Amino acid sequence: MEIKPYLRRPHFYETDGMNIVWHGNYIAWMEEARTDFMDQIGFPYARAVDAGIDFALTDVSCKYRSMTRFGEEVAITLTINHLSPAKLELGYRMVETTTGELKAEGTSGHFFYDRAKGRPVALKRALPEVYGILQSLL
Repeated sequence: MEIKPYLRRPHFYETDGMNIVWHGNYIAWMEEARTDFMDQIGFPYARAVDAGIDFALTDVSCKYRSMTRFGEEVAITLTINHLSPAKLELGYRMVETTTGELKAEGTSGHFFYDRAKGRPVALKRALPEVYGILQSLL
């Protein structure tokens, strides 16, 4: 299965007075890319939520490499860095589409949470279809 990068153009309101993207927006873009990734693997995040399973965030980090300006387009490539039945770590690479310049890199950590039981759950047991798809992308 080929996962396409998520393409994002900054909105003007996401920039500061110098037309440079405010740093906190990269974290939001990572979430948008994660949602797009779930759509691409054929299991939209809303479907997991409907099944009572959340991909709860445990940590997030972002290293800023170069400024992104209003008018540029960024391709966000998402990779699976680590997968276990209980946890998932995703990697993000944000590159300007025209020049290939690296803008930022990040990671997000998640655990799988069963809303009805109010506790962590093994994704392999709760949503084996999703676990299998994620495992095939390693």
